[in-house]
Amino acid sequence: MHLSVVLDCLDAQGLTPFWSAAMGYRVASELPGFVVLRPAEGEPRGPVFILQQVPEDRRGKNRMHVDVHPPLDLGLPGLVSRLEDLGGSRLGEPVVDLLETVGVWWQVMADPEGNELCVVAEPGHPGPEEWTDR
Repeated sequence: MHLSVVLDCLDAQGLTPFWSAAMGYRVASELPGFVVLRPAEGEPRGPVFILQQVPEDRRGKNRMHVDVHPPLDLGLPGLVSRLEDLGGSRLGEPVVDLLETVGVWWQVMADPEGNELCVVAEPGHPGPEEWTDR
């Protein structure tokens, strides 16, 4: 068994650079209305991520979202900055609810169409107080 994650969107081609950067994935195939992303060769296996073009706008808050965990050398600030350069935006301040108990904090973001994701700093990453790019 394996898992595919499908994101409905208005412009699958337009969101490809954002989601490729967010997940460290590459384009595996393209069909009219679909872009299939998968981990790059040599990277750990992960779910296939499919951008599916649909005619209707997103309504309301996502019921499901993607958490991306950047590698330590890139870090949360580096990935957030890269995603902002590709049209993403931060939603609120960093979330530190689990920082003391499990050492994890995150930044909620939106892709250029408003689909939400979280960029997660795992234990070993600098804390949000050390993030000066705000």
